[in-house]
Amino acid sequence: MTDMTQTGSGYMALVGSGEFLDVMNETDRLLMQRLDEARVAIIPTASGLEAGMPQHWASLGVSHFKAFGLSKIETVMLIERQDASDPAILDTLQNCNFFYFSGGNPLHLVETLRDTPAWQLIRQAFLQGASLAGCSAGAMAFGAFTPNINVMRGGSGPLWLPALNLLPALAVVPHFDRMRQFISPANFKMLMEQVPHSQTQPVTILGIDEDTALVRQPNIAGSQPGWLVSGRQTVSVYSPYAQGEPMVYRSGEVIELAADPV
Repeated sequence: MTDMTQTGSGYMALVGSGEFLDVMNETDRLLMQRLDEARVAIIPTASGLEAGMPQHWASLGVSHFKAFGLSKIETVMLIERQDASDPAILDTLQNCNFFYFSGGNPLHLVETLRDTPAWQLIRQAFLQGASLAGCSAGAMAFGAFTPNINVMRGGSGPLWLPALNLLPALAVVPHFDRMRQFISPANFKMLMEQVPHSQTQPVTILGIDEDTALVRQPNIAGSQPGWLVSGRQTVSVYSPYAQGEPMVYRSGEVIELAADPV
């Protein structure tokens, strides 16, 4: 049951890194503030190709949210595509109103969830008011396209692949402050310039630094609409309409983006 006290889509956090750490406490409080009682689903799907990592992220997530005093925290071991149709997993998701995707491999996350009952349930719950967060690979999966991290290091293409398209006007690059440490300047330039565009609208690239989140605040009474930068660093916005350097926003600043979820 994803009953909420409001209508319309809920809060969303696109996190550059730092899931389940104290640096994200402010962000997570924002995500919980509209919920009568937060019922959290920790979903470590993106780490499913790494031995032991889903259990690591699940344990870390449970400890993190217990520190907020929450009692209803589920670890959802949605690791392979077949899990996304498992009745027990769907029943667990149905009873949550805050979905948190931790990091790992964004392509594995996208291919595991695309066109599945689990993603349909999560997406619909968010559009009806549930909170949704994705860190690193989780954030990358929500946009129109996701960078192919493996080929970014080698410089071969394609650099962008279709994602879950919850945010069809956006593409997310996490760990942005460290990006130039593992790809060459030429490949970085190519990445920024070669993002595809959807059939209906151009795509804005969001470079989100580590320990930083961009939080979508719904347009409701008592809150400032737009996307709020939260955490210790910055968010760089590469608009398809602008030339040259990106606009850089710091913690506490609100970014106006034409990027409604669908």
